[in-house]
Amino acid sequence: MNALGATNRNCKLAARLLSLDSKIVKSFLIPFREIKVECTKPKDDGILASFVGFTLERDNARGPMKGGIRYHPEVDPDEVNALAQLMTWKTSVGNVLYDEAKGVIYRM
Repeated sequence: MNALGATNRNCKLAARLLSLDSKIVKSFLIPFREIKVECTKPKDDGILASFVGFTLERDNARGPMKGGIRYHPEVDPDEVNALAQLMTWKTSVGNVLYDEAKGVIYRM
């Protein structure tokens, strides 16, 4: 099971224990916005390298979105989604008035 699958499973379990409405649970699992960009840059040796940037914004109901950027060649959008979802839960439980966004840059 990947990170997003595990995070979604835990969300659904918690929602069932709390008797939350299925519409609310669905809103927890679907991000507000996903943005993907790609750029190609020449390296020092003249070879072109493509880089993909991906950011995921979960929700802005509690305040401005904040989040870090990961730089790793093997990270994928599902992992970013899972990390953003986990941070949304943490800021909510801790009553921090931010909602989470997470970004990643990786090489194609």
